[in-house]
Amino acid sequence: MSKNKKSTSLCPICNAPRNEAYRPFCSKRCADIDLNRWLTGQYAIPVEEEEPDEPIEDQKLN
Repeated sequence: MSKNKKSTSLCPICNAPRNEAYRPFCSKRCADIDLNRWLTGQYAIPVEEEEPDEPIEDQKLN
C-alpha cells in the first residue's frame, strides 16, 4: 500500500470525504458538532432499570 493513497472513509457527520487533519471528520465544524453532541448527552445509551425481585427490608442498627 502506498502512504499517498487517499482514504475513502467518509465523515460520520456529513458523509463528505474525511480530512486527515480532522480525522475521522472532514472539518473542524463537523468535529465541533460531534463534540457538542457528546457534551449535551445526545450520544447517551438508553438504560432500562430493573426492579428488584424481592423488596429490600429496612435494617435497624443496634
